[in-house]
Amino acid sequence: MRVRLIVDGREIPLNGYVQKVFANVISALISTLKGVDESWKSVEVELER
Repeated sequence: MRVRLIVDGREIPLNGYVQKVFANVISALISTLKGVDESWKSVEVELER
């Protein structure tokens, strides 16, 4: 999986380990949601504070 982190319009470089952690955590969260097809291709998550 490819993971990109963009904060305030600036892409933050992620090493392989961090990409894997993000991907695994987000995939696990998504897999528990009703209505999400298990063969999903991409996910976008947007956070505002």
